[in-house]
Amino acid sequence: MSTESRVFGKRAQKHIIIVASGDKVRHMTFQPWMAALSMCFISVFSIGYLAATSYLVLRDDLIGGTMARQARMQHEYEDRIAALRAQVDRVTSRQLLDQQVVEDKVEKLLQQQMALTSRHGKLGTLLDRAEESGIAEEVRPVAAPEAYGKRADASGGIKAIERLMGIGGQSAQQKTALAYAPISTNDDGETTSDRADRLFSKVTLSLKDIEQQQKHRIQTLTAGASQASDAIVNIVARTGIRVVDDEPQATAAAPVEDETAIGGPFVEPETAEVFDNSLVALDMALARLEHVRSQARKLPFNNPSPASDITSRFGNRLDPFLGRLALHAGIDFRAPSGTRIAATAPGTVITAGKSGGYGNMVEIDHGNGITTRYAHLSSILVNGGDTISAGEAIGRSGSTGRSTGPHLHYEVRLNGEAVDPMRFLTAGATLSHYIN
Repeated sequence: MSTESRVFGKRAQKHIIIVASGDKVRHMTFQPWMAALSMCFISVFSIGYLAATSYLVLRDDLIGGTMARQARMQHEYEDRIAALRAQVDRVTSRQLLDQQVVEDKVEKLLQQQMALTSRHGKLGTLLDRAEESGIAEEVRPVAAPEAYGKRADASGGIKAIERLMGIGGQSAQQKTALAYAPISTNDDGETTSDRADRLFSKVTLSLKDIEQQQKHRIQTLTAGASQASDAIVNIVARTGIRVVDDEPQATAAAPVEDETAIGGPFVEPETAEVFDNSLVALDMALARLEHVRSQARKLPFNNPSPASDITSRFGNRLDPFLGRLALHAGIDFRAPSGTRIAATAPGTVITAGKSGGYGNMVEIDHGNGITTRYAHLSSILVNGGDTISAGEAIGRSGSTGRSTGPHLHYEVRLNGEAVDPMRFLTAGATLSHYIN
């Protein structure tokens, strides 16, 4: 069926749907807008169906991708956390290692300081002996380094090091936080570890300097003691006396036995350390010096009348009474009557009284065949058998016996033979620097 449009003169054709069922016949007029609406609905349904089908098809891939992405992110976080933990462990291990290194260094420095202190204690006695011997110069005291001056264990040394490093007084939490903090630097770019190494190097060099000073001091004292001993021995030898290890002996006496005839069981030395050996050498040098000095002090090196002039020397001269050549067995001192006469060395009085041409005489035995005689005395102040010391008054000058006037006749005898007393007086003046 078609109709005519009022506008264009022809109406649009309508579509009629006829449905027959038995005797019943139904018809339905199908308008164009209904067709359009049906097509739209069918299109929307088809699009929805296709979209749902596509979502269901692609859903598994999307879920898998999302899970994979989340797994990757989780792995990345776990790797980052593991790296941070490893870094923390490295820092902690480094801090612990640095602390152990510091403790080891402090312990070594403490051991070295205690060794130096012990050495100085041993050296102190020898320095006192050397000072008493007159060969010790002014010695600077060995001061302990500032970091270790008032501590007795390693922990105190570590605290001192921490103070010098600028971390002293911090709590455990602060030190723990410091362990995980970056290594600090100062304005010069120097790290804490570098400062610690520089500090240890400085203290070590200071201790080395002290050790070298101690060794040099010991060597100097040993050399000085040996030189003084040798000088005393050489000066005494000019008088005809030889100072040996045991006692001084006159060269006119019986020959000394071979000094190479020594022996004894072998015993290991007390220590093999160089420093201890140097202390032993210094001790031996000082002992030798003390020995030769003590032996030299026993010899008649003093002047019996220091204020008197010598009027007649030892040797041949014209006898004042006979007028002919005769041996003068001593030296004469011009001494007014009553002048104090002193012993020239320690010893024992063996004669104290009149003795022929000597008049009033005192004879003193100084041991090892050495005797001295003091003649023409106006008075005697000692008795036979008395033990006297050097410089002690034994009598007063006079003119007793075979004498032309007040004076002192002084003799020195070795094994009964008269020797020139001027040897001993000259040697005594030279030795005054070494034995006084």
